[in-house]
Amino acid sequence: MGCGHPDKVADAISDAILDACLAQDPESRVGCETLVKGNQVILAGEITTKAKLDYERIVRDTVRSIGYRTAQDDPVFNSESLNVTNLICEQSPDIALGVDENKGEGKEQGAGDQGMMFGYACNETPELMPAPIMFAHRIMRKLEDVRKSRAVAWLRPDAKCQVTVEYDYAGKPCHISAVVLSTQHSPDATREEIEKLCLEVIKSSLPASLVSPATQFHINPTGRFVTGGPQADCGLTGRKIIADTYGGVGRHGGGAFSGKDASKVDRSAAYMCRWVAKHIVASGLAKHCEVQVSYAIGKAEPVSVEVLSDCSFLTSDELARRVKETFSFKPADIIEALGLKNPIFSATTNYGHFGKADLPWEKLDQKKLDKLKS
Repeated sequence: MGCGHPDKVADAISDAILDACLAQDPESRVGCETLVKGNQVILAGEITTKAKLDYERIVRDTVRSIGYRTAQDDPVFNSESLNVTNLICEQSPDIALGVDENKGEGKEQGAGDQGMMFGYACNETPELMPAPIMFAHRIMRKLEDVRKSRAVAWLRPDAKCQVTVEYDYAGKPCHISAVVLSTQHSPDATREEIEKLCLEVIKSSLPASLVSPATQFHINPTGRFVTGGPQADCGLTGRKIIADTYGGVGRHGGGAFSGKDASKVDRSAAYMCRWVAKHIVASGLAKHCEVQVSYAIGKAEPVSVEVLSDCSFLTSDELARRVKETFSFKPADIIEALGLKNPIFSATTNYGHFGKADLPWEKLDQKKLDKLKS
């Protein structure tokens, strides 16, 4: 998804508000939901913080940074003409009883909700991510770079991409069979120039060895994509959970990420599971690995930790035992290990929450790698 897709616009606003809270008050409790449609932005959710925020300014700055600056970029949804409705209230004190440190069972910080979270890693790409989703992210980043460089005047912020990859008998990517790329454009752009630019972006983003004359390229399949963004479609926080994670590879617990502080295990535990799965694959114990954890609200210790992989010399139970000896899944320990009280979450909003080298849960810890292998 491009950063101008309506759902990603909503995610970006929610994460910008979260980061603004954490920048002033690292102990902020944030659950911020955003709806965008037409020229309307509606904020809702629960926030308890000492931070003093100008919500409307944050919204306008975020929309401007995406590329919806003036009526020239979008006649309906732009940073100058949008209207902001704020329906945010404080977090329920009942939830705070089990989530805040020194209030939960055993005086430990408990999970902010019940549920299951998953993390995945594989050796298909240098980022240890599934190839199809990483290839799609590369194309979208390249297209955004072209748009924001102003080198192509007719590009607009809304866009999305899908890459279909074929695998050989050993489970290794062997061919890209199809690429779908849709990008918003100004009314004066011609079909020919849109296709020419998009094909250049696609081919420069993909491994040449996986592209062949049989590869199909579908550029703006409907033929026209002038009206886009929140003008064309309603956007909501948390609707792109598969594009945000592994592109349909591996399972998903259903919880969204954006707009939530790290006390919400929907977000923090999913990051932790990815960190653990990446260590298992990077250590050479497996070529692909899925880690699952589940919680009860208000409890610090997870209800279960499960590891599924193709490791041929350790059972799933033995691998899970090693994981639990090496990593702590208590919410407070996850937050400390990954530095999740810092205002880093706007960097996650677009082009996946995983596979970006500068994010804490993507960085490998050599001591933990050694312990897993020992």
